[in-house]
Order: sequence, then structure tokens, then C-alpha cells
Amino acid sequence: MALSPYRSSLQGGTFRPSAMRLERPLSMGSSTKQSAAAAATVVTPPPRSKSSSSLSQTRRSASATRPSRDESGVAGRVRVAVRLRPRNADELIADADFGDYVELMPELKRLKLRKNNWDSETFQFDEVLTETASQKRVYEVVAKPVVESVLEGYNGTVMAYGQTGTGKTFTLGRLGEEDTADRGIMVRAMEDILADISSEQDAVTVSYLQLYMETVQDLLAPEKDNIPIVEDPKTGDVSLPGVTLYEVRDQRSFVELLQIGEANRFAANTKLNTESSRSHAILLVNVRKTVRPKQERELAALNENVTNLQLSKGHRIPTIRRSKLIIVDLAGSERVDKSGSEGHTLEEAKFINLSLTALGKCINALAENSPHVPIRDSKLTRLLRDSFGGTARTSLIVTIGPSPQHRGETTSTILFGQRAMRVENMMKLREEFDYKSLCRKLETDLDRLVAENERQNQAVLDAEEEMEQKIQEAQQSVTEAEKKLATTLELFCGEFWKCFSMLFSSLSKNNGAEHEQHLEMAAERFRFQKEHAETLHKLEQERALREKLEKELKDNAQNLHAQKEKQMQSEKAKHQKELEDFKQRHQQELIDLTKRLEVEHSQRDSLERKLVEVEHLVKQKGKIELGGQEQIMFLTNQCKELSRLKEKAEKELQEFRSKTTLATKKLKEENASLSKENKTLQHDLEESLKQKKALEHEVKNVKQQLFKLNFEADETRKSRDKEPTRTLIGSDSPLLNSHKPMNMRDSLNGQRASIAKLFEEVGLQKILSLLDSEDMGVRVHAVKVVANLAAEEANQEKIVEAGGMDSLLSLLQTSEDETIQRVAAGAIANLAMNETNQELIMAQGGIRLLARTANQAEDPQTLRMVAGAIANLCGNDKLQGRLREEGGIKALLGMVRSRHPDVLAQIARGLANFAKCESRGVTEGCRKERSLLIDDGALPWIISNANSESSPVRRHIELALCHLAQHEVNAKDLVAAGALWELLRISEECSREDIRNLAKRTLTASPTFQSELRKVHLGHG
Repeated sequence: MALSPYRSSLQGGTFRPSAMRLERPLSMGSSTKQSAAAAATVVTPPPRSKSSSSLSQTRRSASATRPSRDESGVAGRVRVAVRLRPRNADELIADADFGDYVELMPELKRLKLRKNNWDSETFQFDEVLTETASQKRVYEVVAKPVVESVLEGYNGTVMAYGQTGTGKTFTLGRLGEEDTADRGIMVRAMEDILADISSEQDAVTVSYLQLYMETVQDLLAPEKDNIPIVEDPKTGDVSLPGVTLYEVRDQRSFVELLQIGEANRFAANTKLNTESSRSHAILLVNVRKTVRPKQERELAALNENVTNLQLSKGHRIPTIRRSKLIIVDLAGSERVDKSGSEGHTLEEAKFINLSLTALGKCINALAENSPHVPIRDSKLTRLLRDSFGGTARTSLIVTIGPSPQHRGETTSTILFGQRAMRVENMMKLREEFDYKSLCRKLETDLDRLVAENERQNQAVLDAEEEMEQKIQEAQQSVTEAEKKLATTLELFCGEFWKCFSMLFSSLSKNNGAEHEQHLEMAAERFRFQKEHAETLHKLEQERALREKLEKELKDNAQNLHAQKEKQMQSEKAKHQKELEDFKQRHQQELIDLTKRLEVEHSQRDSLERKLVEVEHLVKQKGKIELGGQEQIMFLTNQCKELSRLKEKAEKELQEFRSKTTLATKKLKEENASLSKENKTLQHDLEESLKQKKALEHEVKNVKQQLFKLNFEADETRKSRDKEPTRTLIGSDSPLLNSHKPMNMRDSLNGQRASIAKLFEEVGLQKILSLLDSEDMGVRVHAVKVVANLAAEEANQEKIVEAGGMDSLLSLLQTSEDETIQRVAAGAIANLAMNETNQELIMAQGGIRLLARTANQAEDPQTLRMVAGAIANLCGNDKLQGRLREEGGIKALLGMVRSRHPDVLAQIARGLANFAKCESRGVTEGCRKERSLLIDDGALPWIISNANSESSPVRRHIELALCHLAQHEVNAKDLVAAGALWELLRISEECSREDIRNLAKRTLTASPTFQSELRKVHLGHG
């Protein structure tokens, strides 16, 4: 069923999220690029406040056991968890007859893969999650520690890896629309992030990408379908210019963004998964978080020099943390023969497998400390370069299925997780002093002071203008008063002289009574003069006071202006000096810290080397059998010496490390765990010895039974060879003939009964395991038993399901012993009688192996077995083209060199089967071209052996000629090669009536043959 490459789109038309969209390049590197004024520092993160958020209150105590930190970062390996998917309906039916292939031991954090009924392999992981594990538990175990680290300022990665259809997208990207308990890691991680940040000071941005056929595409803006990856040549940071960033403010808008991305992601329907992801999905969450004042005080308590960060009262350098969370949903690895991918889906599968292979190579190189890591082989590894071997805290969840049908894929996934556990990352805190913000704050304060100074200056100017206005008004009033006084005096003088003249005239008339009136007027005039003098005096005083006030006001204004300028200059100089002092102290501290880091690195390297030596010794301990006690004592002494060295190193680090006690505690716990592991290893050694002895005993019994069976088979073969008449292989079976003498059949029946008894007592898995034995004799006997079991149709399906086909083909490819090659080819010939097995043999390159064996072998019995296997494959209509392309026909014709009748009979049977299939295709109208046998040059040999003395060879050749002649396109070639006369002979002399009638019908129906016969005056009707 053909599906659209896109998943079902969202209902309701075009969706417009409520999140804010930001168009700017996205950085994928280890840190976000800042302006030249911002300088990144590595600071030990303070303990979080209990009341800061609900997330902080629920954080696990496991965070207290994180690796010890130095100023260069936190060392920590990749944590790996394994999750088992429950069986689906199809697997419940298909696997009903099989035991559990995967056994989980979650309490021990171990997983056991069963190879067969008596052998298994155990793997240790950080977490083992059963098929009943809830989504919440998966999140808390795998992703929550990473999310907590991201909120503390570290980069983090959560990634899912596994075969297609094992639940990766369910684990990571489930939205929980129908059931909230099904929410995946993406949704739960964003819930915790939004609960911990402040909407006013902090910010969260999201991008959603897919890597489809080695092109980076934006799932939130599908028109951006080829985004380049840019690397900084200095820092190595990876950025994606042009990718869309959405600022997330609430959970609802984030879920809507995920819905848009899932709708735009490529998916297809395969045999293994109805909605298989065809691209790697990458969710990028960038968190910008401001450190709270309480955290700054705790930082100051941890570092005695941090108090110098306070430039002045109220001017503290802001601290921000920029971290990044990457959640990667990898497309599932798949085998094309199982998934049924073809056409465009096949091309998608090739790119998926190539990128996953490149990722596996990088993991291997990092796990083995290789000097070269092929990070540039794929865009996937370039995008994840910070997640493995970088500065991010990484958690990997590997998902597996329970079905034994996918044994190889499950084992490959488990081994990938084991290698990833050996990768070490150096996590770094992304904390920065925001000098740019401080500069803006200082500029704001400076602008405020300048504005205040301008206001004060304006107030002084306004006061001066008001004072001058009052002075002018006073001067105007004094001038008016002087004018009034002068007018009054002029009037007074005029009146005075007028009165004086009148008085003088009146005196002359009246010297008596009027004399007193003149005296009174003189007194009044004297009074006016006195008042005039007092008024003039007051005016002079007011003028002097005004001049004094003007002078004082001018002096005060000049003094105030000078004082303000002096104060501003002093404050500016003080600020500049404090900034310079802080920069110098900070640079000196960086130099000192760098020196200390170098010393610590050297001490740490020596400790790590000793730890590696101890681990190597512990691994070698697993190979010791009886003399392990001395080795355990030696390892114990090494552990004690290592503990002493660690304690000494930690005392030296205590001068500038605030959390040395935590590291010491962890080292002691590691020593205790090492001792415990030593005891466990000793116990495992004893158990393995017991199992080894039991297996050796079982192998010994199986060997005896195999020798007995093969002796009986050899006796049977000898008795058969002594028979006077040779029994040839017919067209129905490559190995056995139903017309054998009675005594031989009884012997064979007895041999098969013995083999069936051995099959029931020992088990097929143990017999197949002996095919890989180092003892050549055991391998020979084991392959003979498998070949005899394969002769029974009831056993063939069990052999194939248990991997017997793969083992037989492997023996055919790797073994140089001709006996093993002969018996293995015979077993394959028996299995090749089933149509399903024929397709499996072709799919695994069996025809090429058989052709190679045919070219190398000289023994007639080996060639007979190989020819019988190829002859069976020639009878399948669907495989003719591939069989010819891979050299099957050439191999049959090449075995003619043997000239052994049994070999020639099998060759003739194969050619007859091939010709019969071609004839059937012509009859059904599916084939119109010339026969492939003629193209490969088989016709001359067919004609030369058409009248062979060996009846089986002759019978098969006659049948092949008749089938070739049924197609008119082959008629001219047959006439040219002389096959017409053989067909005439067959139509008249053949011992089998059915072949004789077939030859007659063919000659009559062919116009070409009739024309040739008429030329020589012969007719056939």
C-alpha cells in the first residue's frame, strides 16, 4: 500500500502558534556567541533555593553524587538505559512456540540475551526498563537528570536508538492527547523547564529539525528544506543559519509546535512498522536563565574574590546562564529483506543506515580513545559532535523488541549501547557575566545624573532670572520714587517761593497776625526736607543691599557649578578606576586558576591512568580460573594504593575546591563497589567453571552419539556400494531414490530413527552449535547429522528457524575440508526442495557459494551434491533471472568436466527444470525472449547428450529439449544446432510416452520445424 511521504496533517486549516517567532541563526555549538563585551567564565554552580520552584524541590538526591568538578568542567560518561517493547499481536502468534529471547534483571540493572537453550550473554546498563515501565518512570530515569543539568547551566542531550518499530518515537515524542500518562520525554521536559524559569527575566526558544536523506530541513517552516551547517574555525561550534526559532511561553503553544513538526515529518508504511519514521528528528531547546541574587551571594561565599564583582553600591554585575537541550529521535535501523523497502523507500533506508553507521564509527573511535574521530562522515555526527565526547551531559535510551525473529538487530543495538557507555564527556557550565547589561545600567545612571544636574542648573538659572527681574523691578520702583520725589520737590519749591512772595507781601501788610502762619509753613517745609533726606538715605541703602545680593548670588552660582563639575569628575574617575582594578584582578585570577588547572589536570591524568590500569586488571580477572585468589589480593592492594593516592590528591585540591568531601565519598563508594565486583567475579568464575564442566560432559556424550551415527552411516554406504546395480538420483530428490533395495531402506530407516532419537535427546540448538567446533571431526559428524535431519521435511522448518541455513552457508564459504563442503551442499540441497527456503538461499548469496564450490571441487560426490542443490533452485519460476545472473547455469555447465554419470544426471535435471519453468512462462504469456539456456551456451551440450547411454541423463535431456522447442523464438537456434533430428528421434523412440507425445505436439505446432521438414520432404502430423 502506497502512502504519502508526509504524516497526516493537522485539522482545522493552517495553524498559527501563540509562541513568538524569531528569525535569526541558531547556534549548535558548545556555547552561544556573545558580543565582545561579554566574557564567559566557568563557576561552580551554587545550591538551588528550596522555594525557587517545584522542580527544585523534587530533584533527586542522585544529583549529589555527580562527578567531582574542577574549573575546566565536570567529567561524566554517557548514561545508557535499555527499554523492552511489549509483544504485539503478530509476535504473540508467531513466537508462541519459542521461549523468551530477552531476559531482564532490572534489580541488578542487567540484561541477558539467550543464544540457545544452554548459552546466554549478560550485559550491564545504567538502567533496565521492562515492558511495563511507565512513561513517567522512563522520563525520570533517563531525561530528568539531563533537564536538571540544563536548568543549572549545562548543555544536555537525550537520544533514542534502536531497530525500527521498537518504540523510539513513542518514548520521546508522544504528545499524550488521548491519555496524559502517555506523554513522552519532549513534553515532560518542557513542563519542567517552564515550571523552573521566570517569565520576566528568563527565555526559552525552540527549533524542530529533521535530517532527511542527508539534508537538514526545518519542520516548523517546511519551505526551508536545505539548511547549511556552518562551523566556527576557531571554536568548532556548529550553527544553522536561517533555522526558525520560536519563543515558548506556555506548554500549550509548545505542544502545538510539536504537532506541526510531526505533521511535516517524513514517514512510510513498511512490513515492520505501519508508520516508520524516514528521518532523524532533532528538537533544540535553548534556555536563557538569570541567576538570582541569592545564588550570587552563594557564589561569593564559594569564591572569596567574587566580592570584588560589586563595583559600587547598587552596581552588581548580572550573571546569566545559557544552556541547550537536544532531544534526538533517530530513525530506526532496518534490514531491507525484513522491512520490504523498495523504490524511494529503499533509498531512504540507505541514507538512514549510512548515517547510523557513521554515528557508530564515531562512538567506536571515542570508546577506544582513537586519535581520529570521523565526525565529518555524516551531517548527523556533525550536529551531535557536542553530545558524544563534547561538553554536554548525554543520556541514551536504546529500545529493543522481544521477538527472537530479530535476534541480530537486537544484539547490534545492545552492543551499540555498551560502546556508548564508554564515551566520556567533559561538561561545562555556561555561565556569563553580563558586562553589556552592566554597561547599560551604568549609562542609565549616568544619564539620570546628567539630567538631574541639568535640572539643578536650570533651577539656578531660573532663580537668577527671577532675582534679576526683582532687582529690575526694585530699580524701576526706586527710579519712579526718585522721579516722584523730584516732581514733589519742584512743586514744593514753586509753592514755597510763591508762598514766600505772598508772605513777604502780606508781611508788609500784616506784620502781626499773619506772622504765625508763615512760621507754621516754614516748620512744615522743614519737615518735608527732613523726610526727603530720609528717603534718599533709604534709597542709598537699598541700592547697596541690591549690589551685595547680586554679588553673593553670582558667587553662589559659580561655586555651585564648580562643585557639581568637580563631583562628577571625581565620580567618573572613581568608576573608571574601579573598573580597571576589577579587570586587572579578574585577569590575575584567571592566570592563577589556569596554573591550578594545569596542576589538577596532571594529577587527574595520573589518577585516570591508574584507574584504567586497575580496570584492565579487573577485566583480566575474569579469565582466571583456580588461581584467582592471589590476583584478587593483588587487585585489592592496588585499590588500597589507589585510594591512598586519591585521598592525597583530594587534600591538595581542598585549597580551592569547596566540594572535596563529596568526591572523597564517591571514590570510597567506587572502591567498595570494586571489592564487591571482585567477589561477584569470583562467584561468576566458579559458576562458569561448573557450567563449562557440564557442557564438556554434554559435548562428550554428543560426540559419542555422533561417532556412532556416522559409523552406522558409513556401514550403510558401504553396503549400498556393494549392490550389483547402481541407483541413480531421479527428478524428485537430489539425494535419495525411493526404489532402493529393501535391506538398504531398512538400514536408512534405522539410521534415521537413531538421528531422531539424538535430535530429541540433545536438541537442535546444541547440534547446530557443534558446527562451529574447533575439532574438525566433531564438525564433520555434526554437519552429517544436520544433513540427515534436513532430509526429513518435518525438520526443515525447524532447522531454518534455528539458524541452520546460515550455519550451512557459512561452512560452505569458510571450510576448506571437502567432506564438510560435500555434506553441507547435500543438506542445502535437501532444504532447497522447499520454495520458501529457495528464496532464503538466494537472498543470502547461496548460489554464488554453490558456484564457487563447484569450480573448486573435484570429488564427484561433492559435485553431485552441489549440482543437486542448483537443480532444485532451477525449478523456481521467480528465481530464474537471479540464478542466471549469479552464475548458476555457468556452474552447472562447468561441472560437466567430471563426466560422472550421477553428476551429469543432476546437471541434466537442473537444465530440464530450468527449461520447464521457461516453457511455463511462455504458456502464461510472461516470457517472450530467447531461452537463457541458449544464451549461456547450454544447447550444444544438451544436443550432444540427448542420446546418452545413461537413462537418467537421456530422460532429462529429452525433456529439456521438448520444453525449449515449445517456444517459437528458440526454433531457429534449435534447427541450426541440429536439435530437429533429435526431436524426431524422441517423438518416435523415447521410452516414456508422455515425453514422446510432447515431442510430437511440439513438432506439429511449430511453423519453423514444419518448414524445415518440408524442405527435406518429411512431414509430421
